Amino acid sequence: MTRTPLRPLPRILSARARGENPDAIERENLRLRHEKMRDKARRRAEGRLLVLGLCFFCAFTVIGVRMGLLAATEPSEVQIADTGSDIVAQRANIVDRNGRLLATNLSTHSLYAQPQQMVEPLRAAEELAKIFPDLDAEKLKAQFAGKRKFLWVKKKLSPEQMQAVHDIGEPGLLFGPREMRLYPNGRLAAHVLGGASFGREGVHSAEVIGTAGVEKYFDAWLRDPANNGAPLQLSIDLTVQAAAREVLEGGMRLMNAKGASVVLMDVHTGEILSMVSLPDFDPNDRPKPLVKGDAGDSPLFNRAVQGVYELGSVFKIFAATQAMDLGLVNPATIIDANAPMHWGRFKIKEFHNKNYGRLSVTDVIVKSSNVGTARMALAVGGARQKEFLGTLGFLEPTPLEMVEAPTGKPLVPSRWSEISTITISYGHGISASPVHLAAGYASILNGGTRIRPTLLRQDGPQMGQRVVSPEASAAARSMLRQVVSRGTASFGEVPGYAVGGKTGTADKPKPRGGYYKDKVVATFACIFPAYDPRYVLILTLDEPVETSGSQPRRTAGWTSVPVAAEMIRRTAPLLGLMPAEEPEPAPAVVRVSN
Repeated sequence: MTRTPLRPLPRILSARARGENPDAIERENLRLRHEKMRDKARRRAEGRLLVLGLCFFCAFTVIGVRMGLLAATEPSEVQIADTGSDIVAQRANIVDRNGRLLATNLSTHSLYAQPQQMVEPLRAAEELAKIFPDLDAEKLKAQFAGKRKFLWVKKKLSPEQMQAVHDIGEPGLLFGPREMRLYPNGRLAAHVLGGASFGREGVHSAEVIGTAGVEKYFDAWLRDPANNGAPLQLSIDLTVQAAAREVLEGGMRLMNAKGASVVLMDVHTGEILSMVSLPDFDPNDRPKPLVKGDAGDSPLFNRAVQGVYELGSVFKIFAATQAMDLGLVNPATIIDANAPMHWGRFKIKEFHNKNYGRLSVTDVIVKSSNVGTARMALAVGGARQKEFLGTLGFLEPTPLEMVEAPTGKPLVPSRWSEISTITISYGHGISASPVHLAAGYASILNGGTRIRPTLLRQDGPQMGQRVVSPEASAAARSMLRQVVSRGTASFGEVPGYAVGGKTGTADKPKPRGGYYKDKVVATFACIFPAYDPRYVLILTLDEPVETSGSQPRRTAGWTSVPVAAEMIRRTAPLLGLMPAEEPEPAPAVVRVSN
């Protein structure tokens, strides 16, 4: 730049000529130079401040926007990119026949640890043991002190537990979102639903898979995205199920039984409206299988499906119905029921060594005569008896939609001899489940068409093959009604519902052969109303003892029948059945002479 001298010569000479002081010119020029330098420095400083202000404004704008975004988003853990296949966590709901929820999904979190990132692992282990009493603090300390980089702590957390873990303040304890299976009704329908657990797992998702019951049987369907979230609708009625469980649990305690089961089924559609097995469990916290002892004592054991028992005299109606259907007898045919009956080296006796003498077919069923039933079975023959029971489904596992169903295969003799024909006619020598018995009763008493049990809601009646004639079916219903009105099941009378049924008391077999003298399986199989059957009810008590009298009583008439009567009294109105007068039987035409 051009620098102006402080003492320019022309101005100095001119000032001297005028007699002025030349130093004043130098001072003036120095002042002007300083002012220019000051103005230039000010402009430079103002420019720098402007640029710095713009930088600060941009920086604070970026920070503010980022803070707003963070405040508006959900918190999540840092995730490592997964190059494998996605874990499908979705699963359809399960509902009852009226659309009420039985099983659904719930969003929750899992808890895992990365020990290498933990600051105070020992304190964290102690705090976790306080939050989760099932965890061992010493075991956690050993795991946190090890070389593992990843460790599952809990697969499912409640919101309260999650907050408590947050309050520990340990950076090495991390949460992962996932879905879990929730059963809002707890123990209700536990054996039907079965339960679910986790399959493939990641820190941010987990695969929910069925472990038992319909959850496992329909596992692929429940996980299929093609269903667009449509629920699986069962035949179970939640209200009826709740009432049935309450009555059965009270009856089991009252009769001092170790276990109990009930099956309530529509005789025309085969729909199971209620299935209860006690003891039961909460599918939200499914227990582990027994590793020792009798598997039948486990709460996971479904007595209605997996339990195969010699069911006793409830089988007698099958022999009578088949004999009537074949035209060998009618309800009034007289049968020689003199006891004991000798067959080879075997002796067939009656309960309490009674001898009924000669009985009509109806009274054979009403009085529950072993000898009378054996006579009819021999008249039918072993081959036809086996074929008939096979038609009713007693020779194969029940086709119920549960993974446990194939394990409930009936036990039948390897050689169907004449003595087997005799004993099977009154429910010994063959073992079946209560569901088998329900299907068999429904088939012969609904008019005579085969019924297959189902846990899925149906749109109409099953059109099964004919197993007996309508006339034989009507005669069998009349006999069962008389068993309640004047026979061994008199405690089963429920005013307005015309209950018809048959009792069965069978000694329990010992594991090494023979039978217990004081342990029985007591069963009451019934239909209602008997004149126009709608439902079949099978109630079984395992080792019941009724102790109100001077002597303990174990027979079904004293144990299972009163419980079943109370169950019908409670559930029939819920099923839409109102009490009604039983129609009078049509007058018979009698031939007389003058």
